[in-house]
Amino acid sequence: MKITRELKTGIFAVVVIGLFIWGYNFLKGLNMFDGPLKTYKTEYANVQGLNTASVVTINGVEVGKVVNIEFDKAPERRGHLIVEFSVENDFEFSKKSIAKIYSASLMGGKSLAIVPSYEGEMAEPGDYLSGEIESDIFSSVTEKLNPLQAKVENVIVSADSLMVGLNDIIDAKSRKSIKESIAQLNSVVSNFKQVSQSVNTLVKNNEEKLGKTLNNAEVMTKNLAKLSDTLSNANIGSMVKNLETTVTSINAILTNVEQGKGSLGKLMKDDGMYTNLTNASKELEELLNEMKLHPKRFVHFSLFGKKDKGYKPEVEKKQ
Repeated sequence: MKITRELKTGIFAVVVIGLFIWGYNFLKGLNMFDGPLKTYKTEYANVQGLNTASVVTINGVEVGKVVNIEFDKAPERRGHLIVEFSVENDFEFSKKSIAKIYSASLMGGKSLAIVPSYEGEMAEPGDYLSGEIESDIFSSVTEKLNPLQAKVENVIVSADSLMVGLNDIIDAKSRKSIKESIAQLNSVVSNFKQVSQSVNTLVKNNEEKLGKTLNNAEVMTKNLAKLSDTLSNANIGSMVKNLETTVTSINAILTNVEQGKGSLGKLMKDDGMYTNLTNASKELEELLNEMKLHPKRFVHFSLFGKKDKGYKPEVEKKQ
């Protein structure tokens, strides 16, 4: 049987079309030779760069691919994306499992991982799974740097405002005053340095004397410590108590004297006694004077037993 050119052309065209359809579906993640696929769906507000033919994994094992991504047509879910993915083996998981988008590499490629759960009713093809997005290292760094960036911007704005304010406040005269103050401060620092050097020289020259002084101070401290121990061992309490008793007695005596009690008190308070004592003292003084002037009036004695003639007052001779 002879095959005509038209038949060959037709067969070739069919094969090319079939290969094109297979290739197109293969690029979309569908393998037409695997038979009917089990597909599931999930929904995201942002797919983070996930596309068709992205790998689907379970526990790190590739089990399928992303089949289709389309916008949700429901008015209340406008803008959300429905992701349909396939699972090419008989692995079972429940409807509580999670479909999580994650970064497969540092280059930014995204993949879909099913975090399986085995509680509750098992998922059937066409069921929706809960969708989550795992933050990659760049997203985490960006999330942490955004607040820091805002704070840095605020600091820069505040610093700029401060510099503008300083420029407005510090005019030429103020800047000159600041320069003069800095020059004076440098002079003070220089003087302090000279004083410090002088003190160092003084200490170095009198190092031996300072050492002796410190030794003497140490000896004095030890002596004071010994004296303190001696005073501590002494019966200070008894001495203080005796001193208090003595002071109390003296106060009592002074009180009696002040009130005119006793001989000393009467002497100090009784004017008559004072007058009598004064008169007696005066008479005694006159008597002593008389004895000095006329001793014969008071003393009479004879070595030979001569009879005492008695005292006869002398008559003063008239001139």
